[in-house]
Amino acid sequence: MKLGMRVISWNVCGLRSAYEKGFSEELKRIDADLICLQEIRASSVALPLDLAALGYQAYPNPSRRRGFHGTAVMARLRPLRVSRSLGHPRFDSEGRFMRLDFPDFVLINVYMPHGGRDKRDMGYKLEAYEALLEYLSGLSSANIILAGDFNVAREPIDLARPRENVNNTMFTPEEREKLARLIELGFVDSFREFCRDGGHYTWWPWSYRARERNLGWRIDYIFVSRGLKDRLRDAFILPEVRGSDHCPVGIDIEI
Repeated sequence: MKLGMRVISWNVCGLRSAYEKGFSEELKRIDADLICLQEIRASSVALPLDLAALGYQAYPNPSRRRGFHGTAVMARLRPLRVSRSLGHPRFDSEGRFMRLDFPDFVLINVYMPHGGRDKRDMGYKLEAYEALLEYLSGLSSANIILAGDFNVAREPIDLARPRENVNNTMFTPEEREKLARLIELGFVDSFREFCRDGGHYTWWPWSYRARERNLGWRIDYIFVSRGLKDRLRDAFILPEVRGSDHCPVGIDIEI
């Protein structure tokens, strides 16, 4: 049951592909007010008529490189303003950041870099995190909902095989330290406010039947600033929703 305003975040791994795999039906069932999407891999977002009829407006931020990256927000609420720049040239050119200002809160949608399995882009990833942390530190008085694919598992409980991956991309000490600093800024990991158990993941590799075996990682999050913590009513992960190697995550919040 929906409790207050619902926000979801989902790396769709290609929006056109997601449409072909039942994206609209899933969104109608989830019934969210704000939908943060990552990796849309599209130059624009054309809303299907059934979603437009439900009152959604699409706000895309495509990558300048066609067929890669990009973010979007589908919203039933009308924002006061929309911005698409974090202030980092490469990050911004890849369409990885969106900020929507509403009367009582700010919604930020991010798609953080992966870093590369061979770590060739790890420097870029850590640099992008520094830019994000600096940006957020300047918004200390705002009520912020921060959603997206962060490409880092916070704690050992957040991946199926932590010991085997301690020095691998998405679980190195350097990457995890960035999320620790995000918590130090006052942001709350919404899912952990409601569930302290392991075995809950948001991304599974395509290989080795990882999803069926639940060999996953929790790398998609919705954080809220400290002032919104007491307004959280629920936080959830929807592993049954297919269509991508990620699944949606969400919160219900009273604002």
